[in-house]
Amino acid sequence: VQLQASGGGLVQAGGSLRLSCAASKRFFSNYVMGWFRQAPGKEREFVAVIDRSGGSISYADSVKGRFAISRDNAKNTVSLQMNSLKPEDTAVYYCRASGALGVYWGQGTQVTVSS
Repeated sequence: VQLQASGGGLVQAGGSLRLSCAASKRFFSNYVMGWFRQAPGKEREFVAVIDRSGGSISYADSVKGRFAISRDNAKNTVSLQMNSLKPEDTAVYYCRASGALGVYWGQGTQVTVSS
């Protein structure tokens, strides 16, 4: 599985960004998809996850109510809508696919939130 993340950028606090992750694998719907992030000097942390059908979603407490994960199995994409962004959301965001054949990571996209 090859994952290509996009949509990062520079935004002011309170603003919004939408990240997208396109997957190359034909059987995208077999994978649980997630977003993680890594801030400078910190470990990579969980942000959100969505199950194969999109019926079960979970968020980190730090983003709950502000971020929304979704997927389109017909287009092999997973998205992360990020609203009410805060400077502490600044990080490189990675998408991840996990399934029976393994775990795959995208290359990351930088999100910078200025105060």
